[in-house]
Amino acid sequence: MSLESESGLAGDVLPGVLSEALHAELVAFRRDLHMHPELGNQEFRTTAAIKERLEQAGLRPRVLAKGTGLVCDIGLPEGQRPALPLLALRADIDALPIPDTKSDCPYRSTVPDRAHACGHDVHTTVVLGAGLVLADLHAKGLLPRPVRLLFQPAEEVLPGGALDAIEDGALKGVERILAVHCDPRVDAGKIGLRHGAITSACDRLEIALDGPGGHTARPHLTTDLVTAAARVAVDVPALIARRVDTRAGLALTWGRIESGHAPNVIPQHAELSGTLRCLDLEAWRQAPDLVHAAIDEVASMHRAKSEITYVRGVPPVVNDRESTDLLRRAMAARRGRDAVESTEQSLGGEDFSWYQEHVPGAMARLGVRTPGERTVRDLHQGDFDADEHAITVGVEMFTAAAFLEPNGIQG
Repeated sequence: MSLESESGLAGDVLPGVLSEALHAELVAFRRDLHMHPELGNQEFRTTAAIKERLEQAGLRPRVLAKGTGLVCDIGLPEGQRPALPLLALRADIDALPIPDTKSDCPYRSTVPDRAHACGHDVHTTVVLGAGLVLADLHAKGLLPRPVRLLFQPAEEVLPGGALDAIEDGALKGVERILAVHCDPRVDAGKIGLRHGAITSACDRLEIALDGPGGHTARPHLTTDLVTAAARVAVDVPALIARRVDTRAGLALTWGRIESGHAPNVIPQHAELSGTLRCLDLEAWRQAPDLVHAAIDEVASMHRAKSEITYVRGVPPVVNDRESTDLLRRAMAARRGRDAVESTEQSLGGEDFSWYQEHVPGAMARLGVRTPGERTVRDLHQGDFDADEHAITVGVEMFTAAAFLEPNGIQG
């Protein structure tokens, strides 16, 4: 095939433009998922729906070992090693445990206190649609490289279903992985891209402090536990922030502190819990040791015994340069250069980052805001919805990416 070389724009020969009929089918599929949201590791109906549609297209999806989520290869005969490394397209399929508050929406959630308020139904539909288009192109002998579709469960469950998918072989033979995430701040028809970190790390911290207790008249004879807890709450975030490069954005913020029941009794037990967020991957890897050392230092100064539960969340999603450029050129090939805009690093977490511990990859922010809309929406809110034109945009971008080489355009 012949594509324009330096501009990243494709000519008419680049296949994979979404038909109106397939767009309508995908919109219906997305709305069905939206009406039947399922939480992490419970996505049995969702998995079955994806599997059925892929099988109708002549593909052979494989359900993951725990019974939800699946992988499906295109252009790779079953049981054979690929002649070329696989490009993986990843979608997350789980929903959130919050109510759907869209009162006038005909496809609002039918499940109480469950909603696709993060756009995973859109992500799933985009990867499904790309798979259907690529399967058709493969049947016509036009697909230049094998592609793996990865529908991952439990993205919203720390430390993320990506780890289970990786353990189940989801990355075997994969050279590069791509994904999208809905962004209600970006207009439908566009994507937001960034080379480097695009999300942040997010870990959870629980601390128990203990002492013998005593009378508030004689704090010098015991462990003044409330003061100890207060000093941990104030001093530990400051200590760890000064023990890494400030550009790492390492920040510990408390959400709960509890201790005591009476004004004249020094308690025996105190608890603190919070989240640690970090913009930098290397600083995140150092964070547990830094946090443990700082807590022990402050607690021992006040003669309190500390027990620390540090729950690893996810590292930052760090878009590598080649994968980011691949998405940029794929989007420009379909929608023009103006359809790609720069985006900022988010403080949210995303378990797509676990795949990037093994293979290079990139995530694009898929615009889902209707152009001209003035209502400010956000993710993880019950009224979240998406302009469904974004489905076509995502499908065509992923399809184009399968026809473009990371280091230059295929000729």
